[in-house]
Amino acid sequence: MPKIIVEKEGFYRLSGNSSKRSHLPPGTECWLEQKDNSLILLPLLSDIRKLYIEPTTDCNLNCLTCVRNVWDDTKASMDIEVYNELMKQTEELPLLKSIVFGGIGEPLIHPKILKMIQLARNRNLEITVSTNGTHLDKALSAELIKLGVKKLIISLDGVKPDTYSGVRGALLSQVLENINALNETKQNLDSLLPAVEIEFVALKRNIEELKALCELASEYAVSRVLVTNVLAHTEEMKDEILYGYEPRPPFQVRSWPVKLDTWVLLGTPDLPKMHWGAEQRCQFIQDKALVIGWDGNVIPCYALSHNYSYYTVDGRLKHVSRYTHGHILQNSLLEIWTSEEYVRFRNEVQTFNFPSCPDCDLRETCDLREQNEACWGWNPSCADCLYAQDIVRCPGGGR
Repeated sequence: MPKIIVEKEGFYRLSGNSSKRSHLPPGTECWLEQKDNSLILLPLLSDIRKLYIEPTTDCNLNCLTCVRNVWDDTKASMDIEVYNELMKQTEELPLLKSIVFGGIGEPLIHPKILKMIQLARNRNLEITVSTNGTHLDKALSAELIKLGVKKLIISLDGVKPDTYSGVRGALLSQVLENINALNETKQNLDSLLPAVEIEFVALKRNIEELKALCELASEYAVSRVLVTNVLAHTEEMKDEILYGYEPRPPFQVRSWPVKLDTWVLLGTPDLPKMHWGAEQRCQFIQDKALVIGWDGNVIPCYALSHNYSYYTVDGRLKHVSRYTHGHILQNSLLEIWTSEEYVRFRNEVQTFNFPSCPDCDLRETCDLREQNEACWGWNPSCADCLYAQDIVRCPGGGR
């Protein structure tokens, strides 16, 4: 695919949708692609807006829902030298607004996590931390408040101690005490931040507790309960799935959130889709976001960030291989973002140029799906992606 430079200011066709044209100023570099007898411009823009950073793949818990139960990847943490280089490279990204610290591991166990947050805050970036909440004691809460962290997303998969410990192997009382201590520390320091959200992984064993969880969330000044379905990695979790291929009704949460003042509602549930449908929209593409793995590799999304297996919406076991576009110590983040492969990949995902494998008549016998591939379109394929259907959801994302 050749590279060209736009010489004349105007509106150009930038994607496979013939009705969509965007303004490009003179001097804009573009990759040129031919498709369906049309020429499509794929501009090389420094328009990254959000980074998901994985400080570590290690964790102090061993949750039943976690991908770490089935993967062969390394338990390791990001070197501070790699992170320092990343922060230096963000100076080339004028539209970058936020960073989400999360990924597979528990970010708050990284020994340099406060330093990492401080360096990002020095760049005036908004910070979200996705955590299991077990390390969030009063001292750490005070540090996060002083650093100006905007949001904490705390995983909480039940309101009954036995339910919670059965999924996460930890004490529910400890996490609730930590949330309460955070709120007290915010009050003592006269701060409204960080805002607190809860992430709830919906399972057959805990779904009846969702109503009580929303009520509990309002008591603990939690603004939102982000509900996601489980991405089943094991037979045990496959039996816990609540969604399916055929249409089914959404969760019924018969509780009213508590109004804090005239515009804030506490404990509001944000519910996922429950069956395979027309929704095919990648949150990472929409948000101009990407993932930086613990080792400095650049990855387009959480779904492709590790080597693992999971069950598709129609029950097929699929193996996903990690898909990277480069390493920040070898090329700058901007160079990787504007590389031919990455620009083309994002265009394919934006137009969702993939087959709908669960709807195919050959889905029961096709072995391409077992390796995250498809019979046409870009490979690795997003054809079975439950994130794109908004059935499974990412902490730190938004619809």
